[in-house]
Amino acid sequence: MGIQLIGLSNAKQKLQRSLSTKIASFLAMSGTNNVPKGHVAVYVGETYQRKTRFVIPISYLNHPLFQDLLNLAEEEFGFDHPMGCLTIPCTEDYFTALASILNGS
Repeated sequence: MGIQLIGLSNAKQKLQRSLSTKIASFLAMSGTNNVPKGHVAVYVGETYQRKTRFVIPISYLNHPLFQDLLNLAEEEFGFDHPMGCLTIPCTEDYFTALASILNGS
């Protein structure tokens, strides 16, 4: 019986190492490993082909001006967006102007 438990423990460790390696490679491929703690990546743009990735502080999500953009995104994309990420449907100029306002507040 002790031998079976040792074999089960080894199998569990191998599975955990395998999964962590696969997760790490997925994160490296998707580019999400370069988002610092306390931030979130969003994509901004009006056309599907041209989106720019921005990394913003999570605190922006609670600001009323940013909430308006989130509501606009919900109306346009719902919760099942083909890119699979948070996408804001506005111009880059508008978004950068909003981000500079939020930085000042």
